[in-house]
Amino acid sequence: MVQRKEYLDQLISWKDEQVIKVVTGIRRCGKSTLLMQFQQWLKENGVTQEQIVSVNFEELEYEDLLDYKKLHQYLKERLVSGKITYIFLDEIQKVPSFEKVVDSLYVKPNVDLYITGSNAYMLSGDLATLLTGRYVEIKMLPLSLREFLSMTGLEPEQGFPEYLRNGGMPYIAAMNRTNEKVSTYLEGIYNTVIVKDIEDRQARKESDLSKRKITDIALLKTIAKYLASVVGNPVSVRSITDYLISNGRKISPNTVGDYVEALTESFIFYPAERFDIVGKQLLKANRKMYIVDLGLRNHILPRKNYDLGFSLENLVYFELLRRGYKVTVGKVGNTEVDFVAQKQGAYQYFQVTADLTAQETFEREIRPLENIRDNYEKMILTMDRLTPGNYNGIQVRYLLDWLMEPKD
Repeated sequence: MVQRKEYLDQLISWKDEQVIKVVTGIRRCGKSTLLMQFQQWLKENGVTQEQIVSVNFEELEYEDLLDYKKLHQYLKERLVSGKITYIFLDEIQKVPSFEKVVDSLYVKPNVDLYITGSNAYMLSGDLATLLTGRYVEIKMLPLSLREFLSMTGLEPEQGFPEYLRNGGMPYIAAMNRTNEKVSTYLEGIYNTVIVKDIEDRQARKESDLSKRKITDIALLKTIAKYLASVVGNPVSVRSITDYLISNGRKISPNTVGDYVEALTESFIFYPAERFDIVGKQLLKANRKMYIVDLGLRNHILPRKNYDLGFSLENLVYFELLRRGYKVTVGKVGNTEVDFVAQKQGAYQYFQVTADLTAQETFEREIRPLENIRDNYEKMILTMDRLTPGNYNGIQVRYLLDWLMEPKD
């Protein structure tokens, strides 16, 4: 098991605090393993086995506990008198009305509660209302390049093309990788997310009459395939609807919006809003969508739709998220900056391109950064080794060097 040290450190830092720790992320990105590693850390640091209660709702032996009243009774019977009981509930969204259990445990003394889920809908509706100000969300992603290389033992120049091709799902890094095995494993993840997680979402939305059901899996996959093909391009519900209509499908924007929401709630796609750099405000039109794992993108798309530049852009987006930035797409005048990364009131600006050696490409990429009048850091990340340097305060860096930097 690769140790996801950054996430483990977050759990350790929140230990015994009076907040519920909620670990979210796409299925198979390592949430269950993280809980196991944290439980091992607890035992190595003075916590006894009886103080640790762990339930994984993916396992058949806990099927009876899908009834929230039985779950509550089960947990209540295992609370240790006079000591903190550490409770771990893995894939909790499978339990209808689980928020009642969570709320009841939260108000009990000497309970430290950790839950995971593969669908963002679990943090909306009743649960969000109940837990306002009482939980911290730890957003888990697949392996970074550094984690992938650490786990595989590959050198950066050798491992990077494989990481671009196969993605960062932890088990892929651990397996004896062949193209056929990787493809089979990714297909399993994709189908499970599309079908099972959407089913979990449906169960939670039974009482929400404002939400329409996601019933057409073929349509869901068609929309996912389209979004994967337009990574790095502005996209809207209207543009997706127009695409589907042009391919002979009669469909309304409302329905498309519901299906896109299902794909973002299951952590396959992440939206990046547009941001007016001069006015320092979000813009409503034409956000971009990025896919959580490039292995999944390569699995979904025909090979002819593969584009290195947009794959690199996708990679940088998620690396910025891992480093704790809020990430938007920048607009300055009539030009666009790939990413505005914001943290603690400070900004950084990024352009991403496969190759900067052509003069016209260099001028196209550097111009938007030159149009920004503030003094925050501006950077172009590229895969070519010829152009890195400092150009009037704008850094050009070799992408691989930047990806291998330790998180600050």
